[in-house]
Amino acid sequence: QLQLVESGGGLVQPGGSLRLSCAASGFAAEYYAVGWFRQAPGKEREVVSCIKSLNGGIDYADSVKGRFTISRDSAKNTVYLQMNSLTPEDTAVYSCLADPKGDRCTGPYDYWGPGTQVTVSS
Repeated sequence: QLQLVESGGGLVQPGGSLRLSCAASGFAAEYYAVGWFRQAPGKEREVVSCIKSLNGGIDYADSVKGRFTISRDSAKNTVYLQMNSLTPEDTAVYSCLADPKGDRCTGPYDYWGPGTQVTVSS
C-alpha cells in the first residue's frame, strides 16, 4: 500500500521554528516528486515547496524562500520541511503529496497524506 503520513505540526510563536516530516511507505519516495502544500481557512491550497526525484531540483514558493528548507532522507524514506521565522500567515494545514513522474513539480500528485496543523500565534 502507498501511504504518506505527516507529522511535526503544532502551536508555535511568531519567529519560531517547526520541522515537518512526511513519511512514505509502500514506495521509494526518492523516485517521486514530493511536494509540501498548505491550506488555510478560506484560502485555496497552495504549493509551499517541492523536491523532484533523485537530483532533479527543488522549488519554493516566493513567500517562503529563505525561511523554509525541503530535504529528503532516502534511508528513512522521509521528506522534511524545516520552517524558520514563522509568521501568523504560515498558519495552515500542511500536507505532502507524491507524483510518480518525478521530474516535475506541477502535478498531478497521485498520493497524499492527511495533513498536520501548523498554528503560529502569540
